[in-house]
Amino acid sequence: MSIKPLLSRFDITMIVISLIIGTGIFKTPGEVALRTGTPELFFAAWIVGGIVTLCGALTFAEIGARYPTTGGFYKLFSYCYHPAFAFMINWVAIIATTASVAAVALIGAEYLNPLLLPQALQNATGTKITTTIMVLVVYFINLLGIKTSARTQNLLTIFKVGMIILLCMAIFMSDGKANITTVALPQGNAIASFGLALVAVFFTYTGYQQTINFGGDVVDAKSNMPKGIFIGIAVVIAVYMAVNFAYYSVLGMGGLQQNTGLAAKMASVVFGDVGSKVTSVLMFVSVLAYVNVNIMSVPRMYYAMAEDGILPAVFKNVNQRTQTQVFGMSFFVATVLGILLLVSSFGEVLNYAIFFECIGLSTAAIAIFILRKRTRELDGTGIYTIKWYPLVPIVFIVVYWFVIISIFMANPKAIMVCLAAFIAGLIIYYIVKPKQANATLSSH
Repeated sequence: MSIKPLLSRFDITMIVISLIIGTGIFKTPGEVALRTGTPELFFAAWIVGGIVTLCGALTFAEIGARYPTTGGFYKLFSYCYHPAFAFMINWVAIIATTASVAAVALIGAEYLNPLLLPQALQNATGTKITTTIMVLVVYFINLLGIKTSARTQNLLTIFKVGMIILLCMAIFMSDGKANITTVALPQGNAIASFGLALVAVFFTYTGYQQTINFGGDVVDAKSNMPKGIFIGIAVVIAVYMAVNFAYYSVLGMGGLQQNTGLAAKMASVVFGDVGSKVTSVLMFVSVLAYVNVNIMSVPRMYYAMAEDGILPAVFKNVNQRTQTQVFGMSFFVATVLGILLLVSSFGEVLNYAIFFECIGLSTAAIAIFILRKRTRELDGTGIYTIKWYPLVPIVFIVVYWFVIISIFMANPKAIMVCLAAFIAGLIIYYIVKPKQANATLSSH
């Protein structure tokens, strides 16, 4: 029941874009504006975020070229560090990804509910109903097969990016009336405020690391993976900078800081009275694309962990006709829906999710130094290698740890919860691993 390579370079490029662009770009600019307070710091946060993300993408492009395998994010830690550490990191990475999917779905529901539901259901209950339906729709699409999922992803991504670019046309159509000049300046240390702004920025940029989970799905992965990652990240950075410039030009810092309905306000400038409906369509497509790509990705991590005997063998069951993991996908979707029952707002998810992401991404990036030593035989074979090594991965790692410290300083309680999750993962590993080893011995 192995996974066969079926995805092209174009498929993996679209996956990269969709792993990053959820609906966060319609919410987090307001968070960044609140945490910076000035246009200079606002744009500096997005520029720094883009540069650091590019450094991360280049690092993961080489990791994907040197170690292309299904469930690569888990396999990387197992190979470069230790299976126990791999399980601990991926345990929380899956929690973070699941929380991110739930957060994005909640943002989308805020836009969709006025269009889809009666006034009586435009509340927390209605939000959960909307998000549940969206998640289930995408789940059933994925059951049709990996190629169907990829084709759906390609269409949704092209439409989504096209719509975002169209919203940016508001720059040329605005009369300036929407620009709100009253600005609230953040309290406290400017460096700390900038660090917290990067929390929101990196939440919006993150996700591309999951691309290496598709190492076993991509045709000619050693060539197509790094190229797909680089092209995808370049598109994302261009789109993010354009949309943030449009937000600022049309709404001003004061309008951004109001942090409500940013996309709707932009759409009203471009499309007039039907702007809210256009925004609802955009949000619907964005949510579908983001949820879809994660339903494709996360079960591949389950697959890798099941191969190592950490998860039950049922997690690596693959339908040979469709190349889907029915049980793995079902488990992931059930977990997302479970989180939606417990969490009711985007703000509750942000700091927890990005702390998990920062730990996972920074330690994964450190693995490039180990991989370089262990895969010397690949040097000079034509695979992608980082041009400015080791500066590129070092910049990425240092900035991400700056964000981790910023979160810790602002919310020590959240950090304690996250560390408890890491420790819980380690305990689970040492409980499950002996049982799996005994089961293997008894089968022989």
